[in-house]
Amino acid sequence: MPAPKKIINDPVDAVAEFVQGLLKQFPNTMVKLQNHNVLFKASCKAQVQLLSGGGSGHEPSHAGWIGDGMLTGAILGGIFASPSVAAVLGAVRVAGAKGDPVLLIVKNYTGDRLNFGMACEKANMEGINCQMVVVADDCAIERSKGITGARGVAGTVLVHKIAGAAADKGKSMVEVCNLAKLVCSRMGTLGVALDAVTVPGAAEVNDRLDANTIEIGLGIHGEAGMHQSPLLTADGMAKKTLETIQKHGRKIDGKIVPMFGKGDTICLLVNNLGGSSNFEMSILANSAVKVMEEGYECTVTRLLVGSYMTSFNMHGASLTVLNLSEAPSELLACLDAVTSAPAWIAVDVCRGEVRPSAAEIPEVSGTESKDTIAKPPLDHGSWTNPQELMTKAATALAVAEPKLTKYDTIVGDGDCGITMKRGAEKVLEGGIPTDHPVTFFASLADAVSESMGGTSGFLLELMFRKMSSTLSRQPKISTAELAKAFEAGVEAVSLYGGAAVGARTMLDALVPAAAELVVSNSFQEAALKARAGANSTAIMKTASAGRSNYLSEATLEGTPDPGAEAVALVLEALSEK
Repeated sequence: MPAPKKIINDPVDAVAEFVQGLLKQFPNTMVKLQNHNVLFKASCKAQVQLLSGGGSGHEPSHAGWIGDGMLTGAILGGIFASPSVAAVLGAVRVAGAKGDPVLLIVKNYTGDRLNFGMACEKANMEGINCQMVVVADDCAIERSKGITGARGVAGTVLVHKIAGAAADKGKSMVEVCNLAKLVCSRMGTLGVALDAVTVPGAAEVNDRLDANTIEIGLGIHGEAGMHQSPLLTADGMAKKTLETIQKHGRKIDGKIVPMFGKGDTICLLVNNLGGSSNFEMSILANSAVKVMEEGYECTVTRLLVGSYMTSFNMHGASLTVLNLSEAPSELLACLDAVTSAPAWIAVDVCRGEVRPSAAEIPEVSGTESKDTIAKPPLDHGSWTNPQELMTKAATALAVAEPKLTKYDTIVGDGDCGITMKRGAEKVLEGGIPTDHPVTFFASLADAVSESMGGTSGFLLELMFRKMSSTLSRQPKISTAELAKAFEAGVEAVSLYGGAAVGARTMLDALVPAAAELVVSNSFQEAALKARAGANSTAIMKTASAGRSNYLSEATLEGTPDPGAEAVALVLEALSEK
């Protein structure tokens, strides 16, 4: 099995280099503690100082939450390894150096509890008022299973947010601690993984989940979950996950009650475990809200979607439910408060019974029909014999079908002649108004759209529509405006099609012909330029657009581009006396 691919240098240096990368991204707002992978806000006011951390690999947790209104600092351990007691204590000493109390927010893992706990007690012995709140929001672990308890996962970020905002508002240590514990008591999280995590430095890709299997309740370090399952749809994942969280419940007055129920107001966090696309996350978010609102009859007023607590490249997601019903106003205010933490995205709170975004903007019908489009006055003699000219051009194309097909069979996909003939036959059926050039070219575009198909049909339709719209904006129409409209149409073919002169396309005939028509106002001279341009494509050894782009020099040489040939034939027909 090939070694996993990661964008790293030496795995041994990965955490230190990650820290340096953050310091370069946030040169004015983050600083590092000497001798430790510990990051702080560049400036801190007097308040309860919040610190958190854990093993690296869960980014943006925890450094992404450093900022006013969230964390004062983050202590980064090795990859999936708790930071040392020395690192935690060093961080507490800095945070509490001016006499501020320090609150440690810790995820419920044995290493984190012990190392943060030891640092907390050492700090208290040094006279620093330090306390610790443990977050255990994972609903994958049964309440009766051992003394270890539920793991701390993505819900930890909501504790950072609410406790951090309370501290920023000047609340006391007791008030901040109580609010953090209240958040913990009202939320639950469960994750689903489609592929397991592969850590930097691993010799092989972790492939324990096959193509048809997912794991429900997988931990953020890749620990085994509740059970494996066949692959579910987004709706199925949301239903299973939320059902488990609801049944896991929360404790009220010593009793376990459902985590949420009918009529409850909910904050829903849809967390990317690291390897899921934004596209997938939005689909899962939609599914989760549908389950909550249509299935459980709750109201999701705050929906957070993105990467909050990841596991490197784990392909999966977790859902966190925070029950806001009957929550104190302070909790809601802190959840919605502004923060400067770089990874936090402000929540777009839905405050009414119906989301304003549920109402679709009515479609607006086009106002410029051929009956209402502006038709500037025509100069005398500027618009003569349009029916005759159109018939000549269409007849020439229809007659040339065998030749165009032959050329396109060599240098294209063989359909140019037939495509051009279909368009010509549609035009020859009649019904195209010839009284005014604006409506004439608009109707010609419609005819091409209905009959031709293919790239050439699309480009010719664009050209005719551009000619019509260009003419409609003129104060009057003379032969000069008609020539300039033709040039504008050709420019549109180049702009939208992406080709230019020399690419071996119809533009090799169109561009010089349009330029000549603007200068000389002569179909005869324009036809000569178009013929020269078409002939030049026969000696071009490369093509940079169209199907010819795939062909060799030997195949291309000697055969003109069929689109350019068609243009030359049309202009030659128009130039006949």
